[in-house]
Amino acid sequence: MRDITVASYNMHKGIGRDRRRDPARTTRVIGELGADIVALQEADRRFGNRAGVLDLGRLRALTGLSPVPIEGRGRAHGWHGNLLLIREEGIEIEDVQQVDLPGLEPRGALMVTLRWHGHPLRVIGAHLGLLRASRLVQARVLDALLQEGDDIPTLLLGDFNEWRRARRSSLEPLALSRAGHDRLVASFPARYPLLPLDRILTCPAADILELTSHESPLARVASDHLPIRARVRLKRPDDTSASDSRRRGTG
Repeated sequence: MRDITVASYNMHKGIGRDRRRDPARTTRVIGELGADIVALQEADRRFGNRAGVLDLGRLRALTGLSPVPIEGRGRAHGWHGNLLLIREEGIEIEDVQQVDLPGLEPRGALMVTLRWHGHPLRVIGAHLGLLRASRLVQARVLDALLQEGDDIPTLLLGDFNEWRRARRSSLEPLALSRAGHDRLVASFPARYPLLPLDRILTCPAADILELTSHESPLARVASDHLPIRARVRLKRPDDTSASDSRRRGTG
C-alpha cells in the first residue's frame, strides 16, 4: 500500500521567535514538510474575533494543501485553533466532527474520516491543555471517541503538552499511547528542542516508518515549536487481522 506523510505543527499564531507575526513564513515552513496531511494548532488568533492567521489561498497555491471544511467558525480558520490541511489529490472526505474537550481552558479536536486512495483512514488533530488534570480528562474523552468509531486505521496528531513517558504520562488513558505505537522526538523549544510536546500516534492498523522533527533554519525561527513529520504505512485488513490473532495467541 502507498505510504502517507503526515505532520503536526503548533504554528504559534504565526508569531516567530523574533516576536514578528509572519504568516508567509509559516506557509513556507508548511511547504517544506511535503506532507499529505498536516494538523495545525494555534492557527487562529486567541482573542478578539479569533480570525485565522494564514492566507489560505496562498497556502493552497504554494503547498497544494486545503483546509478541511468546518462549520460555524466565523472568521476563524480552525476549531479551537485546530486546522487540518489535506492534499486533495487522492483524498476523499467522508465526515468531519468538531469535538469540544473539557478542561480549565477552551480546547478542542477535529476528527476527519476520509479515504486515502480508496483506503479508509481516520485523522484527529488536537491541542491538549497546559494542566495535567485537564489533559487526563481530555485523553479519556478522545479515547472514548475512538472506541465508538469503526475499526479503521487511525492517526492522532497534535500538541499534547506532555513530555513524560509511560505511567507518569497524562496520555495514559489513550489506548493509542498505551499500545506503544508512538515514538517521541523533541520539538520544543524550537531553537534547542528538548521536550516531545508534539506527538503522532497510530493504531495497530498503521505503522510509523519514520518520525522526525523538522529542523530547517526557517522552522527554528517561525514558531516556538518545531513541526514533526512521519511517514506512515496503512496495513491491509488481512495484515491487521493476522497481527491481532498473533497477539491473542490464535495466529
